Amino acid sequence: MPSIDIMMPYYGDVAMMQAAVRSILAQDDPDWHLTVVDDGEAAGVPEWFAALGDPRVSYQRNPVNLGVTGNFRKCVELAKRDRMVMMGSDDLMLPDYVSTVRRLEALAPGAGIVQPGVEVIDEAGRVIGGGLVDSAKRRIYKPKGPGPHRLHGQELAVNLLRGNWLYFPSICWRTDAVAAVGFREDLEVIQDLDMIIKLVERGEELIAGDHVCFQYRRHLSSESAKQAIDGSRFAEARAFFLETAEHLDSIGWTEAAAVSRRHRSARLHALSLVPAALKQRRMDSARQLLRYAASPSKRLSA
Repeated sequence: MPSIDIMMPYYGDVAMMQAAVRSILAQDDPDWHLTVVDDGEAAGVPEWFAALGDPRVSYQRNPVNLGVTGNFRKCVELAKRDRMVMMGSDDLMLPDYVSTVRRLEALAPGAGIVQPGVEVIDEAGRVIGGGLVDSAKRRIYKPKGPGPHRLHGQELAVNLLRGNWLYFPSICWRTDAVAAVGFREDLEVIQDLDMIIKLVERGEELIAGDHVCFQYRRHLSSESAKQAIDGSRFAEARAFFLETAEHLDSIGWTEAAAVSRRHRSARLHALSLVPAALKQRRMDSARQLLRYAASPSKRLSA
């Protein structure tokens, strides 16, 4: 039995999903099983999986749409192997992804979070440098020097709350750790960071390597990109950071709490989106982004 469950919560572009599946089939290490949980109703998708006829691949379609977080939660429930990946259906694994995360895990047995090297691609599959967010991840927030890097405890919480440089769909998790925490139903765009901070609080360790074995697709048609431009994701982010700060203070992680209360990277991200909102003549969105960027300690008004 393979030890890694690759879970793919799917909704969206059929061709990109098929390319993602083919990238998994091309792995040079057979230690994986793929489960696709289809939250849509695109024609021909069940038939395409049936035609694969591959026992390493399981497919099921939800009878009703569960939404992003709901489908994430279902994938966690279905994962039964020692480790799991929550892969985006528009991302790609390079052939040595599985072998790379297994080598990293061997360096830190039991680590709850294994982050391999990632490169960013666009809608056409071209490798790109990414925008402000990806540049900041590489140059500012990611630990400096050659990896692998191992972090845990308040040091890791401070690092990720200062700027989340991880690429969630590329992470290989310890399944029992994720199942114990899960995804909050009331979060739509920052549920990954919420889960990660809870894992860190529970004592889980992160090991991160430099070798690139995963391609993360960045494109403006994504739901998170739409919510970023209209400012709605930052209302959720502010509530999360302030709530997290209060909790971290209560457990004595005062440095992490202070970083969360300031949430400077998220505020700078909001500020960077103002020109795009103005260009699209979305004045309400621009004002909301500016309010968020300017005032870290107050909630946005309704």
